[in-house]
Order: sequence, then C-alpha cells, then structure tokens
Amino acid sequence: MALSDRPSRQSLIPSFLYSSPSSTRTLPIKKMLQSSSTFDAVSYSPKTFAIPAPSEPSKKIELYSPAFYAACTFGGILSCGLTHMTVTPLDLVKCNMQIDPAKYKSISSGFGILLKEQGVRGFFRGWVPTLLGYSAQGACKFGFYEFFKKYYSDIAGPEYAAKYKTLIYLAGSASAEVIADVALCPFEAVKVRVQTQPGFARGLADGLPKFVKSEGTLGLYKGIVPLWGRQIPYTMMKFASFETIVEMIYKYAVPTPKDQCSKSLQLGISFAGGYVAGVFCAIVSHPADNLVSFLNNAKGATVGDAVKKLGLWGLFTRGLPLRIVMIGTLTGAQWGIYDAFKVFVGLPTTGGVAPAAPAPSASELANA
Repeated sequence: MALSDRPSRQSLIPSFLYSSPSSTRTLPIKKMLQSSSTFDAVSYSPKTFAIPAPSEPSKKIELYSPAFYAACTFGGILSCGLTHMTVTPLDLVKCNMQIDPAKYKSISSGFGILLKEQGVRGFFRGWVPTLLGYSAQGACKFGFYEFFKKYYSDIAGPEYAAKYKTLIYLAGSASAEVIADVALCPFEAVKVRVQTQPGFARGLADGLPKFVKSEGTLGLYKGIVPLWGRQIPYTMMKFASFETIVEMIYKYAVPTPKDQCSKSLQLGISFAGGYVAGVFCAIVSHPADNLVSFLNNAKGATVGDAVKKLGLWGLFTRGLPLRIVMIGTLTGAQWGIYDAFKVFVGLPTTGGVAPAAPAPSASELANA
C-alpha cells in the first residue's frame, strides 16, 4: 500500500513504527503498547520521563570551582563592557567638562556643543576602546574579586571571616582592581585622547598607533597611578557598600529570607543596592577621575600641573553631578546584569547573607 493510501494519522508516524509484524524492530514497541501489565495506570508516572526545561542548567556549577570563576569572569565582561559603552555620551560630555570647563560649562550646554560641532555620531566617539577596555576590566574585577574574597576568607578562618567580613570585601576588591586597571589603562588612555581632542583619531584602530607614536608604548600607562587612585577606592566602595546594603535590605526591608524570594525580587534588590553604592563610588573617586582625564589629554602633564590648573575645589567638584548620575546608573545596571547572568547559569545572586560564625567547640564551652 502506498504511503498516501494509509490513514492520515499514520502518515505522520515514521514507517518503521507501523511496518509488518514480521519486522523485529516493532515487536518490543507492539508488545509494550498491548501489554496492560507493563503499562497500566498504576505503574505509569510522568516523573520517570521528565525532561528538564532548556532554561534549567543541566549541571549545577559548584561554588568556587574553575567553572564558577569562569562564569563570574564572563558575567563581569557583560556587566562592565555593555554598560560603559551605553553611557558613552555621558562620559564624553563629562571628560570635556573636565578638560575645557570654559567651553563646556554645564551638562546641557555640553550636549548642545557636541551636537552642533560633531552631530549625533559624535556622541559615541570612542565607544570601541570603551567597550574593549571595560570588558577587560570587568572580567578581572569580578572574577578576581570572587577569587580574593574566598582566598582571604580562608586565610582568616570562619570566625574572623564573619567578624571582619567588610575588611575582606575591601581587601578582595582592592586586590582585584589592581589587576583590572592594568588591563584597562591602555584603552582608557586612547579613549580620553579620542574623546577630548577632535581630529586626533576616529577610534581605537587609528588612535592607538598615533598615541604610541606620540607618547611611546609606556605612555599608554602614564595614567596608571591616577587610574589606581580613581578605580581602587571606587571598587572598594562599590563592592563593600553593595554587599552591606544588600545584606541590610534583606535583613530589615524584606520579610522573607533571601532563598525564599523570587529571582526577580533578588535582581531588583541587586540593582537598588548597586545604584546606591554607585553614588558613594562617584563621590569617593571623583578627584582621581579629574586627574586621569587631565593627564591623558595633555602631553607631558603632571599631577602637580593638574592640581594647579583645576584647583583643589575644582578637583573634587568639576563634573561631579553628571558623574553621580552616570556612575549610579552604571553601577546599578552592572550589578543587575552580573547577578542576572549568575542566575541564568544556576548560581545565587551576590550578597544578602552574612557568613555564619562557627559554633563553639566543646573545649571552648568547657573553658567558658
């Protein structure tokens, strides 16, 4: 019988399932379907044939394993690279306000001047070194933070890790940022020069060779010390305040334990904690941010030159309101993206549960 002559319900089934009974391949299936003793309502259970949903990780990532640190590193790439690239227009106006305050007197006038002189495309000048530089920085920042936090906790031991957890957050984030800034510094140098000197270069591809030709290879790291001065306090505040704020939210504002909260609520708390932490970060690191912009824009400039020209008050306040808005939004988004990626791969969100101190031993109780 031709295939088209068969009933329509059979035409949708592979032929080997309904071929001649003499076919040995169909015997087990036929026997299974016809045998009520082996396929009845009592013995059948849907749970024995469950298929995990595609969104569920097929294998749980073990905490502090190489896969865990790899996931944190990739999450850092996404969180820092994408967010910094998105706020390129704000960063562009901020850098120009720091370099040429006589021309760029305010946020609104800064955007107006850039739009008039360079058009809409000018708002994203320097986005490539921004994306690549902060992706590299984010990878090292988040990946090494998780590593150093565990490393220093192990050195301290459970009791002191719980007692001095904030110091561990500070030490872990500072150690991670030292490494992260080495990765960021060359890209940051080219970015600032591209954004603050119109006509210098279109982007990274032509800007990097020009910068090296003008300043030498070591010139790419001319701003490393001010960059450490900006980024290390920033990151210490970013991680320590975030961990503390999130822990306080779960302790005082959320009536249910963290592990019983929905993932969407946990991610909302991550964003809120990150935004508040970002405001603190901007204030603490702003003087060094002014120095980085000044030194990377002026050939042969020194820190003393920057302080003399900007003044002490200007060093702390020039461009600060815009940077608070930018860094608050940026930091909140970074923690949201980072923790969303951790949830995606089956890991818990960051923070919220303070390390528990170990119970006293029998000998300690006896000596008490």
